[in-house]
Amino acid sequence: MIGHLAAGTVLAQEDLSMFGRDPWWLVVIKAVFCFAFLMLTVLFSIVWERKVVAWMQLRIGPNRHGPWGMLQSLADGIKLMLKEDVIVKRADKLVYVLAPIVAAIPAFMAIAVIPFGPAGNEISIFGQRTAMQLTDLPIAVLYILAVASVGIYGIVLAGWSSGSTYPLLGGLRSCAQMISYEIAMGAAFASVFLYSGSMSTSAIVDAQQDRWFIALLPVSFLIYVATMVGETNRAPFDMPESEGDLVGGFNTEYSSIKFAMFMLAEYVNMVTVSAVATTLFLGGWRAPYPISTLWEGANHGWWPLLWFTVKVQLLLFFFIWLRGTLPRVRYDQLMKLGWKVLIPVSVVWLMLVATVRALRNENYDFQNIVLYVGGAVITVLLLSFLVDLFRDRDRRKAEQESAESAAEFDPMAGGFPVPPLPGQTLPPVPRRRSRHERTLVGSGPATTATSPGDTSEPPAGTGKEADDA
Repeated sequence: MIGHLAAGTVLAQEDLSMFGRDPWWLVVIKAVFCFAFLMLTVLFSIVWERKVVAWMQLRIGPNRHGPWGMLQSLADGIKLMLKEDVIVKRADKLVYVLAPIVAAIPAFMAIAVIPFGPAGNEISIFGQRTAMQLTDLPIAVLYILAVASVGIYGIVLAGWSSGSTYPLLGGLRSCAQMISYEIAMGAAFASVFLYSGSMSTSAIVDAQQDRWFIALLPVSFLIYVATMVGETNRAPFDMPESEGDLVGGFNTEYSSIKFAMFMLAEYVNMVTVSAVATTLFLGGWRAPYPISTLWEGANHGWWPLLWFTVKVQLLLFFFIWLRGTLPRVRYDQLMKLGWKVLIPVSVVWLMLVATVRALRNENYDFQNIVLYVGGAVITVLLLSFLVDLFRDRDRRKAEQESAESAAEFDPMAGGFPVPPLPGQTLPPVPRRRSRHERTLVGSGPATTATSPGDTSEPPAGTGKEADDA
């Protein structure tokens, strides 16, 4: 019954007849525009990230190449292309060369179904009325998930084909990380599908005409924000390329243009996931609340492109803010967050949204109340879990340190010197007596050892007894 009603809703809301009718030259122009939008956003994001992190750390940042250093990204790209392109001897050359291409191409493909404006014939390009979207599909969001999953092959194959240990570990980390976080991401998407009644990106934006889904589905938005940081391998979840323990991860053995393609894929993925978050939860191309109510033309013409770009840039600033604020987590903490927190919460939230959707199909009017209450309950449960997780951490650490310090530490227990662990102290180190100490206690042997703070009696035959003799 519920499935039948949901399917009817999808057929009622989706109208994709305006897509697929553009002439070939207009399709080429749209494709070039999507590519140029991604590239320009990436170039700006790299400079913006370096400047914002510099401001956070009280540094200057790029200020030489171009006005205010805005051409720093272009200079970096030229520098990388002119560097020596090295292929290591133990690498599988074919896979080694194809891996950066496999990582970069899927990052560009998802933007094809992202709406930059209304689905109707809102704009005119050389006299041809068209929509501000390259194309749309009845399962457009599933297409985005599919191409995002293909991109992981580039990282895994790069780590395996390099013939080195650290890249292999980075590739395996990335594979496990992607699998873990794509499950929660899919559950967050399913909540949007159930509430909007469609998997088409343009239909999902149309469903947010009265209220954005960030207000109706706050838990889904928070889950997606966490998963999109994990999907893009960005700090604090940059485990596949962590410099501290993996030198550079899966791209350790890459240089020149191939290394630049991995870097490009990472930033394009940042733009893509930000565009998806804008489309699914932030109203897409729609103007914010005060502007949309006070200005009737805010959502017509070329203005929707401006609102969409501003929302994407705000999400990119969120990525930069995380990198400049949070330290890298441990890998076990990353997996625990994915499997023990995000996935259970997303499944419970999905069941609640499905229940509310079924009640809505039965013409109940309190679905919004249920969503608000359910979101608040799950948020409280999540916060309580985090509080319980970190509440007694300091006390347990102090108890462990006291227990370790109480135990006697022998640095030569294994037959070779071992440094003390945190909380352990070395025994007093024997030292030779100084000439002044030997003068005070007598003419005892020079090699007699004593420790700092030693208050024991002097040996027999020294001191006053020796003087009497």
